[in-house]
Amino acid sequence: MLSTVLCSRRRRSWGRSGRRMVSMLVLLGLPLSAVADGFSNLATLADKGFVIGAQAQLLGSGENLGSIQPTRRLSPASVTKLYTAAASLDRWGPQHRFTTQLMATGEVDAQGVLQGDLVFDGGGDPALTSENLWRLVQRLRERGVRKVNGELVVSQWRFGPVTCVTTDRCEARTRSDNAYSALLSSAAVNYGSWCNLIKPGAAVGDAATISDCTTVAPLTRIDNRVTTVAPGGDTRLSAERLSDAQGDTLRISGQIAHGGFSREIYRASSDPAEQTAKTLVALLGQAGIEVDGHATSTTPPPTTAKRLAAVDGKPLQEVLLRMLNYSNNFMADTLALDLVAKPGASLRDAGDALMRFARDLPGHGVPTLVSGSGLTPENRVSAQDINALLSAMYRRSALFPTFVAGLQLPTNGPMHFIRRGSETFQQNVMLKTGTLNEPVTVRAVAGYFRTRQGRWGSFAVLVNGTAQTPYLAWRQVLPLVAADLTRMIEAH
Repeated sequence: MLSTVLCSRRRRSWGRSGRRMVSMLVLLGLPLSAVADGFSNLATLADKGFVIGAQAQLLGSGENLGSIQPTRRLSPASVTKLYTAAASLDRWGPQHRFTTQLMATGEVDAQGVLQGDLVFDGGGDPALTSENLWRLVQRLRERGVRKVNGELVVSQWRFGPVTCVTTDRCEARTRSDNAYSALLSSAAVNYGSWCNLIKPGAAVGDAATISDCTTVAPLTRIDNRVTTVAPGGDTRLSAERLSDAQGDTLRISGQIAHGGFSREIYRASSDPAEQTAKTLVALLGQAGIEVDGHATSTTPPPTTAKRLAAVDGKPLQEVLLRMLNYSNNFMADTLALDLVAKPGASLRDAGDALMRFARDLPGHGVPTLVSGSGLTPENRVSAQDINALLSAMYRRSALFPTFVAGLQLPTNGPMHFIRRGSETFQQNVMLKTGTLNEPVTVRAVAGYFRTRQGRWGSFAVLVNGTAQTPYLAWRQVLPLVAADLTRMIEAH
């Protein structure tokens, strides 16, 4: 391969002349795999019609170890989350916590009755859970509140309901068979998704028992189509959330083995603020606090409202670890919306905030970012742009440990599909992947690596399909990237 005969001096000159060389040789009819420096394995995908941008570099010296059209802007899919993580750390730092509070529009009398509304002020916490709500309720009890002579009002004034801009999220307003397309609100809880627990029935042939993961009593209508089968039988479950004027219905079908373990199922809710309201009303009731009803609002609490209880979320460093490790779209887009200063933020506003951050990075071009999750196929960055981001974060000594901690080591990361390639790749690379299947295939991966001598490097690979290219599985992409990076790592 050409990459094995190029000396290090020639590698350094590639960035200046390589793009012209590739263009000339492609015009001459040579396959890209014959001319790609450093990424000869990856380049075979270009011969099959896939569009590629790639670059690997040593940090510190800036030595370019390999590239394929590094300035070509392509869809990064969930690699976008690296921008969201970096911008969040830059804005708030690793120990920042988002605060959620309960406000009162009236006074609490001697009998513990709040003479007014109880306002839930959503603070945009991307990791707010039922446990946080329960702590809020307990702190309300500690203030002596036993009844609310008014409504529970869930305020999503910071952002929400956020207008959908992707097919999945727009469809989720009426139906959802997943949790990754959860709708967005600054007052959302449990990542904007319902959680239901399915347990085997008392006997074979009985219907399964379905309960809410938080409140036990279901908070939605349940269409239970799950049958209990004989011990040792297969457990197969499917679920979809359907919505109408009366609210959400969870239709759960399949079978579960008698005597087997219970299973949890998550599905995006149609209205995150309404979900929060129903969950909080149920928890208030379990704590013995009466409330007349509930409503949702897009206006801030009155300026005269007083805080009754508050809870701080997890530190940002823990939020980012979960967001990046599990590529949580809800968390990423919520964080990006938090970056917007004005109330009623949209995903376009969030994208603008990320683009302003990116444009200020040394060596970064002008990206197109419409969301912080990468669910939007319009997002466009180059491999060179991503390496500029990775290089900038590497130089932020106070932020880099938190940033890199969110990336996965293939040998033991939570996503098993990345456990491919050589031992060198598995042990020396920290990465974030991105995947889209519509409207075209996107397979993207970026992150850091360590050489044999302990030097740090960064890399970015963007593979985009076209209307004519076939489906591309990760098992077809990652071994190629692993082979190329392994050669670079072992050569240094």
